[in-house]
Amino acid sequence: MPSSSTPHFSDRVAIVTGAGSGIGRATAIALAESGAHVLGVGRRQGPLEETARAHSNIAVLSSDVCAEGAAARIVSTAVERWGRLDLLVNNAGTAALMSLAETDRTTITKLFELHVTAPSLLARAALPHLQETAGSLVNVSSTYGHRPLAGGAHYAAAKAALEQLTRSWALELAPVGVRVNAIAPGPTETDVLSAAGLPADTVARIRTDERERIPTGRLGSPEDIADWILRISDPRSAYLTGQILTIDGGLELS
Repeated sequence: MPSSSTPHFSDRVAIVTGAGSGIGRATAIALAESGAHVLGVGRRQGPLEETARAHSNIAVLSSDVCAEGAAARIVSTAVERWGRLDLLVNNAGTAALMSLAETDRTTITKLFELHVTAPSLLARAALPHLQETAGSLVNVSSTYGHRPLAGGAHYAAAKAALEQLTRSWALELAPVGVRVNAIAPGPTETDVLSAAGLPADTVARIRTDERERIPTGRLGSPEDIADWILRISDPRSAYLTGQILTIDGGLELS
């Protein structure tokens, strides 16, 4: 029997975006292992199916969260399948390293579409259902949402916007019983840098530099972050809202 400190989501329903890999996959699996029914959302069907094979409580939906009508389709898929919605985890994201001298409109637009617009529309679509269940919304930010990132200002700015949405929604939705929090991971062992198109040697150099600056001496794992997503969204954490919890091995202190 799970202890009183173990996150417990029996028969609750969660949507996790970016569930095909990394933090999203780890979160979907952790929620399913804690008893939740999980709809894992992502763009690539193959990786999503790999996530689904990890636990029978995970169903998947291939969808670009930025596409027109995607938010309504994602939320209705979960509600029609399981009859309710208790948790939305806005995790889908991408990194972009871009100096001011190289800044272009397309990259800026894509960053804000993915990190600001898509989470906003998903939250709007989920809200009526989260109100019915006194549910929770978790946004996945970054330690760079509240610290500068030379050469990555627009990525940092998009995450900073997501953190301010978190605080503002928490204040707005507290009267209707919906909690809103964010997790801000530090450097984590995911494929986000490779997916951003950086060459392997550049990714290796960045990871080495990051590891040397982290007081605990290692990068985070997706499971490290998933564990805290479950903790802050646990139905028993009813007094916690509007918080940005940084999980970065102490990087903020350096």
